[in-house]
Amino acid sequence: MCMSPLCVCAFIIIDARPSGFSGASTAEEVTAGVDGRGLVAVVTGASSGIGLETARVLAMRGVHVVMAVRNVSAGVAAKEAIAAKIPGARMDVLELDLSSMASVRRFASEFESLNLPLNILINNAGVMTRHCKLSCDGLELHFATNHIGHFLLTNLLLENMKSSCRDSGVEGRIVNLTSSGHFMTYPEGICFKKIHDPSGLNDFIAYGQSKLANILHSNELSRILKEEGVNISANAVHPGVIRTNLFRNRTIVSVLLNTIGRIISRSVEQGAATTCYVAMHPQVKGISGKYFANCNIGSPSSQASDAELAKKLWQFSLQIVS
Repeated sequence: MCMSPLCVCAFIIIDARPSGFSGASTAEEVTAGVDGRGLVAVVTGASSGIGLETARVLAMRGVHVVMAVRNVSAGVAAKEAIAAKIPGARMDVLELDLSSMASVRRFASEFESLNLPLNILINNAGVMTRHCKLSCDGLELHFATNHIGHFLLTNLLLENMKSSCRDSGVEGRIVNLTSSGHFMTYPEGICFKKIHDPSGLNDFIAYGQSKLANILHSNELSRILKEEGVNISANAVHPGVIRTNLFRNRTIVSVLLNTIGRIISRSVEQGAATTCYVAMHPQVKGISGKYFANCNIGSPSSQASDAELAKKLWQFSLQIVS
């Protein structure tokens, strides 16, 4: 069985599903007619790829977008490019390195200083490294960046989101980008003992593990918010196979994407569609704790639906960020 992320993710559904949209839909198409004026969104990894397209389309719909980026100069250039085509676009750029908990805390503090409400949080950024290594906080880098950074960010911004939805009466939405690569992980789902010692860990498995964590995070967060009676949804989104710089450190995968990937992969405009659909479309109101693909509710792995594993990951993650 082929176990590369490309082979795991190599499918595209182009027929319209119950939502009326599909894998061939674009972010502009799924948000047509949606009025985002008065809303504020944070989009991580917003300087390139799906994150950039997500930020652009949200700004087009009137949303005030805070671009959370690791490279500020690239973020500013992206903001200026969007503003040049969308007069009146409201956008801010703040630095965020998700592999560093200190950076995540600085971002949250800087966002708070903007005195903005928060209605939409899109945890988009992610990495796929060539070799498993430790982050500056001593965590396996995929897990640190793709999961722990977003877990901490969400926790730090959650009180703002709660007060924003109470004051405005508008549902808050949290969107975690995952991947169908989450099928490719350990039999037990998350190998907790390898988080602090990734020696011998396969990089593809490490990536899949972090993507599984994104879904489990969404599920447990959704459960907690429902239990608290808070009007905030949390969902996970698989964007499809997109030719972005996520694979820049994976030579073999890049070659595949440049050959057969031209046939099966989607454009960035299509890749951002499911994110924008879940973040903004009225059809998704009240839906939480789900896995979306091709702008419709999909079926994740059995591990991703394991409520006990989600609770265990939540407690494990709390211990790390505390």
